[in-house]
Amino acid sequence: MPSGRTHDRITILSVVPITILFYFVFRRKELMLWFSLSYIFSGLMFGPDLDIYSLQYKRWGIGRWIWLPYQYSLKHRSFFSHGFLIGTVVRLIYLSIIVVVLTIFTNIVTQLFLGSAYNWWPLLITNYGKLRNQYLEEVITIFWGLELGAMSHTTSDILVTNLKRLKTKISKTK
Repeated sequence: MPSGRTHDRITILSVVPITILFYFVFRRKELMLWFSLSYIFSGLMFGPDLDIYSLQYKRWGIGRWIWLPYQYSLKHRSFFSHGFLIGTVVRLIYLSIIVVVLTIFTNIVTQLFLGSAYNWWPLLITNYGKLRNQYLEEVITIFWGLELGAMSHTTSDILVTNLKRLKTKISKTK
């Protein structure tokens, strides 16, 4: 398995070619930035190794505690952390739940201690459809950037592991 630094190098060195490929496939310059930023974010902070004490985990700084239940719940390199598509979906759902819980908690604390009676749920519900339609392409682009960043990580893990196994097998036959 490559080190965290090797995964970082792979992410940094592959972002330009993969973004150029994205442009040639979709011909959308306005989406290239979203794609490349989400690819880099996934490779450096939101990738499969959030299931262990890794560079990705450490980069969350004081907020890294939010990933502890995720780490306790998943075995390293499991299908749910390193699996194609499913790993990114699980991390997005997990992070969404954390954000919603923290938002609700902040709203409750604000209402209790500051006397604010602001209720943001109706605003969210009435604007959800409009926002979904307006930013659907961006959301899909960001998802694929996140997924391909995670795929580069998982693919390099698989390649290095298989190369080490092959090397061991060859050395045993000599």
